[in-house]
Order: sequence, then structure tokens, then C-alpha cells
Amino acid sequence: MRSSSDPSVVPVDATAAQVTAPLPASRPAASRPAAAKRRAVPLGLALALVSAVAFGGSGTAAKPLIEAGLSPAHTVWLRVAGAALVLLPVAWRHRDAVLRRPGVLLGFGLLAVAGVQACYFAAISRIPVGVALLIEYLGPPLLIAYVRLVQRRPVSRRAMAGAGVAVAGLACVVEVWNGLSFDALGVLFALGAACCQVGYFVLADAGRRGERPVAPLAVSAYGLLIGAVLLTAATRPWNADWSLLGRSVSMNGHQLPALVPALWMVLVATVLAYLTGVVSVQHLSPPVAGVVANLEAVVATVLAWILLGEHLGAPQLAGGALVLAGAFAAQSASRS
Repeated sequence: MRSSSDPSVVPVDATAAQVTAPLPASRPAASRPAAAKRRAVPLGLALALVSAVAFGGSGTAAKPLIEAGLSPAHTVWLRVAGAALVLLPVAWRHRDAVLRRPGVLLGFGLLAVAGVQACYFAAISRIPVGVALLIEYLGPPLLIAYVRLVQRRPVSRRAMAGAGVAVAGLACVVEVWNGLSFDALGVLFALGAACCQVGYFVLADAGRRGERPVAPLAVSAYGLLIGAVLLTAATRPWNADWSLLGRSVSMNGHQLPALVPALWMVLVATVLAYLTGVVSVQHLSPPVAGVVANLEAVVATVLAWILLGEHLGAPQLAGGALVLAGAFAAQSASRS
């Protein structure tokens, strides 16, 4: 308590106590945030790794359904609509995001969800899963081109070098010296997924900036909801033969219920992948999260090799390494 009603009068003994009092108690308080941050890094790395593994299994889960007769368009609708249904509670909790940034949410649903997934699933119906995803990982180098040519912003030499390495890796993946050894339309679909992935980076960044930012979870949930609505109008899922989900599908010569890859695709490769990926960025810097996310292509290639029997040759493996290295360099340079 103060000894005087005048706020300018401070007791001498109180001042002396403030000057002479030891300060050891402040050290633990200052060290607590640093300790919490150190504990958060392993959690963030674990979540980012789970997200990369989950995303990497989407193509492997979808391909048996496509080969059994479900069109790529209806397969991607099943994935996006199922995930949107699961994430409805998240969307309801962040319902104010619709009024805060409607343009960002609409663009994210159109490009980052519907565009990426539709092009990717169309690609894997014509070319191997690993090749399609490696081509899709041209997204970060394409982002560099967008920043330099469209936004007219300076780009570091490291980023430009990474983009060049990724393009060289793409040439190895598709074996351009053999006149494009893979289906040309499948490669074009994969490049379309890479272009839509640029929208993912741009819109995800725009959502957290400005005077009315929105939570990343809201962007993911509403992106999936909007993507589901757009895909419903485009694919007309009521025309699909959904009885296929009650039958068996073949995965590398082995029969299994169609519901197994379908549920994996929705719950693991979409819901779990999106949520763990978004949360991991809260515990890691974006470049570190991006490095771990690059493991998605490796996981997809390995899973397709083991579960689908899609073996890649030495040029594809070498080119894939170049694509990942170039994408990592471009991504980390553009985000730093």
C-alpha cells in the first residue's frame, strides 16, 4: 500500500527495497518461454512428418479405386467431400472467417483444394504416382516465377538456382531425350497441379496477412468445403457407381475391400494430413516445415513402389532427387 495519497510520493524504504531486492525469481520466468519453445520443436517436427507421410499416401490409396472403375473426378470428390464433412465442426467454430476474407477462402477452395486434387488424380490415372507428385513439386519454383514476373518483386539467386535445378530434374523424370516416355496428357495434368499449388502458397500467405487475418484451420476447413461444392457441381457425383465401394479392389495383385483405401484417403491422407500440417507450422519456422513437407514425394514414391508395384528407373530417381533439392532451395529462399 502507498503511504501517501499523492502518486508522486514514493516511500524511501520501498524504493530501497526495489533497488536492493535480488532478481533470481525473474530468471525462471524468462527461461520458461525458451524451454517451451525447445519442447515445441520436436512436437512440430513429429506433426510435420505425420502430415508428409499422410499426404504421401493419397495417390496410393486413390489409384486402386480409379483402376476399379471410379473416375478420377469422382475419386477426388469423394476425398474432398468426405474430409469437408469431417471438418464441419472446425468450419462452424471459425464461421466468422467467411465475412473476414471471403476471397481468400474461395480462391483456396478453387485452386489449393479442387484444382490441385483434380489435376493430381487425373495425372495418376495416366502416369505413375511418384512421377506425378515429383512433377507437382515444381510448385515452389513456379512460385518463384510468379513472384518475379507477376508481382515484380526481387528474387534471390539461391531461389532462381533452385528453380533451375528443379526444372532440370523434371527433364530427367519425364526423360525428354526419349521424346517424353510418359503419357503427355498425364504430364500436363501434373503440371496443372503444380500451377494450382502456387495458388496454395500465395493464398495461404495472404490469409494470415492484412488487417483481417483468418486462422489457418479456418482456411483449410472452408477450403475443403468450397472445394467440395465446386467439385459437386463439376463432377455430378450422383452419376457415379458408388456400389463399387462395397466391392473389392486390387492393390498390386492383392484383393482388399474398397472401403479401406477410401477411408484411408479421406481420414488419413486428407483430414489428418491437413490438420497436422497446419498445426506443425505453429511450432516450426515455415522453411523447416517446408523441408519436412518435401518428404511427401519420397513417401509417395516408396509407397507406390511397395503397394502398387510402380518401379521407377534410375533417371526418374535421379531426377526426383533434383526436383526435391531444387524445390527445397526455392521454397526456403522464398520464405526466408
